[in-house]
This record gives sequence, structure tokens and C-alpha cells, in this order.
Amino acid sequence: MIKVGIVGGTGYTGVELLRLLVQHPHVELVAITSRKEVGMPVSDMFPNLRGRVGLKFVDPGEAPLKQCDVVFFATPNGIAMQQAPELLGAGVRVIDLAADFRIKDVAVWEKWYGMPHACPDLVPEAVYGLVEVNREQIGQARLVANPGCYPTAVQLGFLPLVEAGLVDVGHLVADAKSGVSGAGRKAEVHALLAEAGDNFKAYAVAGHRHLPEISQGLSAWAGRKVGLTFVPHLTPLIRGIHATLYGRLTREADLQALFEERYAGEYFVDVLPAGAHPETRSVRGANFCRIAVHRPQGGDTVVVLAVIDNLVKGASGQAVQNMNIMFGLPETAGLEHVPLLP
Repeated sequence: MIKVGIVGGTGYTGVELLRLLVQHPHVELVAITSRKEVGMPVSDMFPNLRGRVGLKFVDPGEAPLKQCDVVFFATPNGIAMQQAPELLGAGVRVIDLAADFRIKDVAVWEKWYGMPHACPDLVPEAVYGLVEVNREQIGQARLVANPGCYPTAVQLGFLPLVEAGLVDVGHLVADAKSGVSGAGRKAEVHALLAEAGDNFKAYAVAGHRHLPEISQGLSAWAGRKVGLTFVPHLTPLIRGIHATLYGRLTREADLQALFEERYAGEYFVDVLPAGAHPETRSVRGANFCRIAVHRPQGGDTVVVLAVIDNLVKGASGQAVQNMNIMFGLPETAGLEHVPLLP
């Protein structure tokens, strides 16, 4: 059994990790930390785990994390980089669900996240955990930077086009919408029901923290710097991301065949039939990304629609998928949940 610790178990990604890991056939939960809720039974905070998780929250300084095989950081940005070096030194593998190790240019990271990086020497070693691109490297990794939710949907949608050199990478557009849970489990005015319900708005149009992460991946595949306009929106949903992606075609190709062939071996990426329109509810609670590709009026613009559950394929599910690869397990272990309908 893989001994697992979770740092920061009281947020939405933390409880989602717990939901997935208690059903995983090869996992033993060792410790779940929280500074504020020390001593509280986990099932008191999350009643959906009653009868499945018998642990109590423990202080991070007292948790037996060094006895784990792998530790997940489901924490705000800036926490994992403080604790990862000591764990790695003890032989523990680390999967960070925050952004501490995603961006390779430390100066860029410090600009967008507004703090000095605590261990820049580890950034080059960290493997970006987008499985559909870095599967082989993930299998050998000690430290995995789990991708962000918007970056997962946007990159999986653009990947086949950019890899094949089919679009003008100087003028890519990502119009993406997220549910409120993407903002985390904290008290903020914009996330109140009376503020977010029955409402729809764009935000961070001038620049979102996920922009450099997305651009880094697309630029690596394109072999040069890309031009990306990324506009996120907040929707009155709890879960879900819908990314509508636009690119200008530079040559002719069978787009449907391109996507089907690129993702033919990817269990968690579902390319829908031509003309389909994926819905966020079709992935709710599951680790799937569903994609459809369109060419409106047969013109030179390609439109890709990609949907994920931001808490699963966009966070905790992808983290478990990375863990499976790191420990040589079937990639689908603990992740074969059917999405929830209605």
C-alpha cells in the first residue's frame, strides 16, 4: 500500500483528494494536516467521508509526513516550496496542487505570484504533471507540479493543433469559464451566493496567474513564443470549466481525425463526434476532459470546446493520476468514477 499524507486537507481540493483516495485500492491515508482544525475528526468537517475516513486533522509540524511514500500539498501558493525540500530529503515524493513549481522561469513566477521563491533550485527538477504530455518524466519524478485547472482545459484543447503546426500560434484565444469552487473554500464577497448566483462576469482580463503557465506549455510545443489572449469568467456553477478556444488555421487538415488520433490512447480525454458540444455536467465528479473540434462555416478559424471538472481533472483527480504513474500503478486506479447526472 502507498502511504499518503495530505497537507492542507480542509479546502475543496483537499476533500476531493480524500474522496478519491479513500476509494483507491492501493492507498493508506496516514495524515491530514490543518493548522486551524487540529484534533477535529475529518468526517465532522466533511460528512460525506463519515465511515470512510477515521483520521483527525493534525498540525503540520506534528504530522508523520516523513513516514509517507508521497505527500500531496493541497495548500495555497507558497506553502509547498517551504516544506518540499525537507520531505524530498527524507525520500518522500511530493505532488503540489498549487503553483509553486509550475513555472520554470523563477523571475516570472515571482512577478505573477508576488513573493520570492523559497527553493528555486528545485524548480528545474519539478516535472509538470500534464500526463498527456509528460507521462514518461512523471514516472521518474520525485516532485510533480500538478497543473492548474484553466491550464489543463486550455492546453489539452490546443495541444493537437499546436503540436501539428496547424494554427497561427501568434494569435491564439482562450475564452474560459469556471465554477465558483475554483476560487477555493474561503469567505470572499465575490463567492457569496447572492453575488455569484444568477450572474456571469469576466475577470482578470489584463492578466491572470494561469496565463504564464499556459503560455509556457504552448510555447514549448510550438518551439517558439506564442501569442495568447486568455480571458477567464466566473459562472454560477459550483464545479466545472468550459474553455472555448480559437485559432487561425495555417493549412488544411482533417481536424476530427487529428484530435482522435492524438488522444486515441488517453483514457481520460474523450474526443466527441464531429459537431458535438460538450457540457460541464458530463464530467462532474470525474477525471475526464471532453473535447469537440469545430470549423464554423468551413472558414479558416478552428474552434475547440473543452470541459473538465475543475476539482478533479483540473486538480485532485489529475494529482491522483500523477501518483499512479509515479508508483507504477494502472493510471485509472481509483479514478474510474462515472460522472454525476443530473
